[in-house]
Amino acid sequence: MLLYGCQAAPNGSASDFLRERAALAGELIQSLEGEVDADAEAAWSAEIRTRLDQVDAGTATTIPWSEARSSHPRRSGRDPRA
Repeated sequence: MLLYGCQAAPNGSASDFLRERAALAGELIQSLEGEVDADAEAAWSAEIRTRLDQVDAGTATTIPWSEARSSHPRRSGRDPRA
């Protein structure tokens, strides 16, 4: 299955798919930045690792993308910038 530029293995785990998406997101963000803050990069890497470990262990609380997307402030009319 191809989704947002990520190729998920047919029998791959959800965490494999998330790792691939996280790597793609990281590359996109990096392409927008000039200098990389090493401390921030390390902190984000640790946070991503923690979250992926929770997914692998089955302890992560997840919600469907459609629900997450609909709860975004700009989509629900709660955006303070609007």
